[in-house]
Amino acid sequence: MISILDAAPAAAQGMGSGSMTWIMLILIFVIMWLFMIRPQRKQQKQIEEMRAALKKGDKVITAGGIKGVIAEIDKNDILIKVDGEVKLRVDRNSVNLDASDAKGTK
Repeated sequence: MISILDAAPAAAQGMGSGSMTWIMLILIFVIMWLFMIRPQRKQQKQIEEMRAALKKGDKVITAGGIKGVIAEIDKNDILIKVDGEVKLRVDRNSVNLDASDAKGTK
């Protein structure tokens, strides 16, 4: 019982630092920015650059999984030739380059 009473004043002395709390909060924010926010922004920038560089004849895949070749590009829309004379108009933000085409396999 004496050891419990002796430990209480020591714990109260260690909890008096408010600046340590602020340092820990700032440290947590910096770690989150380095490992979560910064890589996500970098990836988003790469996707935007890829979509801006799309041109007629590129093989693409839509967010829904439809593969085709770009037939026409407007400001916000892309006309994709799917099969034969079948063409689909999709939003530019729903298109990515076809990964199987980039690797050279089909």
